[in-house]
Amino acid sequence: MWPPPTAGNHGPPLNKLIAVAIDKDRGSQVALKWAIDNLLARGQTVILIHVKVKPSASQPPAHATSRLNQMPDASNDGSGMIELDPQLKELFLPFRVFCTRKDIQCHDVVLEDVDVVKAIVEYVNRTAIEVLILGAAAKGGLLRFKVKDIPGNVVKGVPDFCTVYVISKNGKISATRSASRLAPFIHPLRHQFMQQGNAKSNTGEDSLNTPSRGSLSGIPKPVSDLPMSNLQSDTLNMKSPFTHRKGPNGKPYEISQPDTDISFVSSGRPSIDNMFPSFADNYDSGATPPRLSGFSDFEAQNFEPIPLGRRSLDIMPSELSFLSMEGDRASFSSTPDDVAAEMRRLKLELKQTMEMYSTACKEALTAQQMAMELQRWKTEEQRRLEDARFAEEAALALAEKEKAKSRAALEHAEAAQRLAELESQKRINAEMKALKEAEERNKVLNKLSNSDFRYRRYSIEEIETATDYFAQANKIGEGGYGPVYKCYMDHTPVAVKVLRPDAAHGRQQFQQEVEVLNCIRHPHMVLLLGACPEYGCLVYEFMSNGSLEDLLFQRGKTPPLSWQQRFRIAAEIGAGLLFLHQSKPEPIVHRDLKPANILLDRNFVSKISDVGLARLVPPSVADSVTQYRMTSTAGTFCYIDPEYQQTGMLGIKSDVYSLGIIFLQILTAKPPMGLTHHVERAIEKGTFNDMLDSSVPDWPLDEALNLAKLSLKCSELRRKDRPDLSKVIMPELERLRTLGEENPCQSALYSSGYSTNHSQASVSQASQHE
Repeated sequence: MWPPPTAGNHGPPLNKLIAVAIDKDRGSQVALKWAIDNLLARGQTVILIHVKVKPSASQPPAHATSRLNQMPDASNDGSGMIELDPQLKELFLPFRVFCTRKDIQCHDVVLEDVDVVKAIVEYVNRTAIEVLILGAAAKGGLLRFKVKDIPGNVVKGVPDFCTVYVISKNGKISATRSASRLAPFIHPLRHQFMQQGNAKSNTGEDSLNTPSRGSLSGIPKPVSDLPMSNLQSDTLNMKSPFTHRKGPNGKPYEISQPDTDISFVSSGRPSIDNMFPSFADNYDSGATPPRLSGFSDFEAQNFEPIPLGRRSLDIMPSELSFLSMEGDRASFSSTPDDVAAEMRRLKLELKQTMEMYSTACKEALTAQQMAMELQRWKTEEQRRLEDARFAEEAALALAEKEKAKSRAALEHAEAAQRLAELESQKRINAEMKALKEAEERNKVLNKLSNSDFRYRRYSIEEIETATDYFAQANKIGEGGYGPVYKCYMDHTPVAVKVLRPDAAHGRQQFQQEVEVLNCIRHPHMVLLLGACPEYGCLVYEFMSNGSLEDLLFQRGKTPPLSWQQRFRIAAEIGAGLLFLHQSKPEPIVHRDLKPANILLDRNFVSKISDVGLARLVPPSVADSVTQYRMTSTAGTFCYIDPEYQQTGMLGIKSDVYSLGIIFLQILTAKPPMGLTHHVERAIEKGTFNDMLDSSVPDWPLDEALNLAKLSLKCSELRRKDRPDLSKVIMPELERLRTLGEENPCQSALYSSGYSTNHSQASVSQASQHE
């Protein structure tokens, strides 16, 4: 028996079964938050219990269903499985998301009975729950229980081996009852949770390759990388020329501080452009707030979705949110109103202090009563011992009875142990089979990789000579991955990207980019010419006209793109993205599509670059809306899919959202912040012509309006509302490209193959964010 947790007490040991009773009321939210803050540790498993009340008592009694990480569990006590309806899924979803953010495993249990108290007490007895947390009963809300005080009745009804906490809405313990003995048996769930915790502590968590919840045996693991060649062994010992090489003068190479670029995020927070010119400054102050194109991570502690623009996500009930329990205190000033406010605050603090004092008194009285009870129990035991001396036959009968109970307990423990050993053996056999298959697959891949090199390997000496020992005069870009240099190799202009020695996740992105570009070829994907894996250097074809972002915003005094070129570029981007989504055997999701990653060659042919953050999606969930979950999101603010950012659910339509934002920028040449909101308002008011880029005087207004409406559909907040890329988007883009070809641009500047000779700073995570 352990005391209630305090600020310095972290609650029970990690091997206890801890359960939280949940419902749609706010008390369940506070109870779960209190349990995670005071009782649970990272990686531990909590049981979420919900009782579904039957309409009548004539139906079969008490059956339950349990789910662990959306999979059926063997600990159902033989009562059968019940398919969860959408309402129950919606009820459990915010609790599971909150547990995922806190790195807590959750086990979902649904009980069905006419009596809520009876269902909870029977489940506690059946499963040997050692700690139970409930929210206090609501006194005036719509979700309160109709007749009974359920928390109070549960406290009275649970067995004496279970410790119960009733948490009030202010996050404090309103009632508690401590256990007086240990649990009579160990349920298989306890072994299952302990094995999961041990496995998680031994293997660790990979933020890019591991789902947010531990998978049970038999669940397919998501594939996060393409087949690895022997390049993997090279990159494990990757060095940097900035730390392992020197110039001809014997001095180390000069390396500048990286500009802020967090497009390559794998730490759990979405990347965000550092500086964007405020689009709202171009509009009157009375305009409604712009619709954000992404979600902020400041709501990471809330269940409630963020209200954005035209509609918000409907995956969480609006009434569920975990709010902070304390507000900021106003500073004291000399005005009468401030004095009155300060007095009210002091009265409130006094009231809270009195409540704390009253609670302490109640706890002291409870302790005194427990001491008296123990004393009475001691006296009774002494009397019973005295009686036993004169009643040997009664003592022998009692001993025989206790021996029978002990034998029954031993038999039950042995049966539970045999069941646990059987489950453990099954899991070991499945793991051994999976390891054997993985080894065979790796052998085949190694044989293929050793016999087939699709890119040229450059030595560090060749790259040093070509870049004049990484001279600053040849440097054309700088970013979070590292610097980019322009040089000539094999009599061909190329761009060399060099990994910085302090790049946190650069090696993994280097490996990902080489594997992706090594396996695919497309006219609208940037071409990888070679690499030096020992020092983290990539060699690309040189794109002389820079990025689409530079041309749209006319950086370097470049002339504006014509509407024919813009329609053609939009169709080329869609074709390249469709190629990634239709790749075999598994689709590839880019995750960081933006104008800075669209490069143009000397003929203004656009190509997609920066696939270092690309991810493979299993074919079974490629078109699904809410199945493939990742522990951390990656991308650039205003271009990242809001549903993917908030829930971690990745799909090929995550790139369709980014594509819609890019198309709106191609039409308007404006920053992405709130762009969808302003374009939508302009269409409603009939002023869409004013939103088009004024540098193009001869816009075909009807076609531009159709493209804008299609872009707004692509940027819908809910993934299921976005159109299909191959069936809806590409036919319209092909029609616009054909229209541009039938009406060629009259500008002699572009018809003569004008080249702005831009830098290729965006060729690999080195794009400059304005």
